[in-house]
This record gives sequence, structure tokens and C-alpha cells, in this order.
Amino acid sequence: MLHIEFTTDLGARVTVDVENPAQLLDTQRQYGRLGWTSGDVPSGGYQFPLENEADFDWTLIGARRWTSPDGEELVIHRGHAYRRRELEAVDSRKMKLPAAVKYSRGAKSTDPEHVREKSDGEFEYVTLAIFRGGKRQDRYATPRQTAQGAQPTQASRPAPQAATRPAPRPAPVTRTDDETPF
Repeated sequence: MLHIEFTTDLGARVTVDVENPAQLLDTQRQYGRLGWTSGDVPSGGYQFPLENEADFDWTLIGARRWTSPDGEELVIHRGHAYRRRELEAVDSRKMKLPAAVKYSRGAKSTDPEHVREKSDGEFEYVTLAIFRGGKRQDRYATPRQTAQGAQPTQASRPAPQAATRPAPRPAPVTRTDDETPF
């Protein structure tokens, strides 16, 4: 039995049991859709292959894609908005890096020192994820939908619960001025 500790979007810590390793990513997706995270973002951000960027399943890390009213592609994670930035390949005597796509945001005074990265000027930023090089990992891709809309790994997930409406509240009691309020 595996145990995953999640932090809810409201900061509560919840431990979830997973019966076998094959169900691990499905469990992370299930709770990640709620905005729950399982761990801290590593210094420099999560590292993924560039080929995974287009269909990366952000629920794996408790994040979601969002497009601003201006049409800008963002990823929302723990209440912060990360911008998509395309980085060109670097080939110099000092450094050789392939092209990449990075999701980052400006650093805040409340961010720990170890996650802050310096840029050319005095500006600091925090990276959520960087997609660079590597070989595509299908396990990181958003699961494909079948004709009926169910995901292929549905058998390993608990059945969704039907939403129930709360009972209607009784109408407030009106009182006259000569009645006592208690």
C-alpha cells in the first residue's frame, strides 16, 4: 500500500492510500483536479521533456491551464499565475542548451530564497515547470477521451458521486415591534 500526502487548496493535509503503483498517477490526477498538490515545487521548477508540453496533464501537479481575457496562456498553481515563455536554444562557449518552454512568474517577497531565480537585471522569478529536451513520456500526457467521454483508466478510479442539493431553508420568521427579539 502506498500513501500520498496532499495539501488541499485551503492548506489542509490529507493522506490518501493507493493500492498499487499503477494507480499512482490516476490518484494524483483525481485530487489534482481539485487543486490539491503532493509536494513542493523543486528549485528551478519541475523538469519535463519538451515533447510533453503541448498535451501535458497539469492536474498531475495540482495545476490547471487558463487563458486570460487578453488571450495569454497561463497555468494556475496554488493561487499563482505562471506565464508561458519560449526560450531559444543557447549555443555559446559557456553554455549549450536546447530550446525550451518555461512556465514562470515574478518572485514575491514571500517566496523562499531557494526558489527565486535571478534574471539579467534585478528582477527575480519563480519557475513552475520547464520543458526541455528528453524523450516524450506518455504517462505525463492528458488522458485521451473515448467516444463516450470516459477516460481509458476509468476502471481504476472511484465512481463519481451524484451531486445532491441542500435542503431548502425555511422562510425567515417575521416579528412585530411589540414582540421581544428573544
